[in-house]
Amino acid sequence: QVQLVESGGGLVKPGGSLRLSCAASGFKTVEYNLRWDRQVPGKAREGVATTDSDSSYADFVKGRFIIFRDERKNMMYLYMNNLTPDDTAVYYCGTTYNHEDFWGQGTRVTVSS
Repeated sequence: QVQLVESGGGLVKPGGSLRLSCAASGFKTVEYNLRWDRQVPGKAREGVATTDSDSSYADFVKGRFIIFRDERKNMMYLYMNNLTPDDTAVYYCGTTYNHEDFWGQGTRVTVSS
């Protein structure tokens, strides 16, 4: 079955960097749209980045985040640079497989000095 498992979150200081990983199983990442969302407790989930035939980013991460798909490893990554406290959230990777949305359990990112 389709499964997504995020990792790589943690505590980082403002201006720092993190790499989030998403391990996919049950489908081939090369064949499907992949995306990262994030959610702050008490607020709506928001889209961060997507990758399909091309990549797109939310305005608030453009120039700082990079979404990358490793087809050989069936993994997806989110490289996050120049982090700010506003980037503090739980980050989720997701896909739509056979018209159904799947999400991982999330990985928490905290940006604080």
